Formats: sequence, C-alpha cells, structure tokens
Amino acid sequence: MNRDEFLVRLEVQVETLEFWLDQEWLVPERTAADVTFSDIDVARGRLIQELKHGFGVNDEGVDIILHLLDQLHGFRRAFGDLREGVKDAGR
Repeated sequence: MNRDEFLVRLEVQVETLEFWLDQEWLVPERTAADVTFSDIDVARGRLIQELKHGFGVNDEGVDIILHLLDQLHGFRRAFGDLREGVKDAGR
C-alpha cells in the first residue's frame, strides 16, 4: 500500500508517520517515487500506537521495545535455521 493508504488505515497524521520513519520504527520498501507499506508495517504501526496510547510508553521506551522485539525475531530465525541444520546433519 502507498503512504496515503497507510495513513488512512492507521488513522495517523503525516507528521507522525514521518517521525516513525525518521526513528526507523518502520522501514517500508522504498521506490524512486514513494514508499510501499506491507501488512507487517501496519501491524508494527498498530503496536506503536498501542504502546504509546494504550500503555503510555514514551518515545525512548518505544525505541527500546521495538529493538528488543527485532532481536527476539532474529533469534527465532537463527534458532530455526540451527534446528534445520541439525536435522539435516542427522540424516
């Protein structure tokens, strides 16, 4: 989806989205003309909204939480790859 569709879907202002992009809380695909947002970007945007408005987390806290979540997902991928490597080695 394009920037305008993303803004409507999450009901956020342009300034808010620009801040999220500047902080690299969202890293959509970039083209020469615009950016393209995925369903993962929408889910991450909703998480940011929930952290800020539902839980009252400040910007520094959001940054830390997203960083930790990214690390957790990276570890899950690495362990999954390791598990598959061990399975393959046992065959």
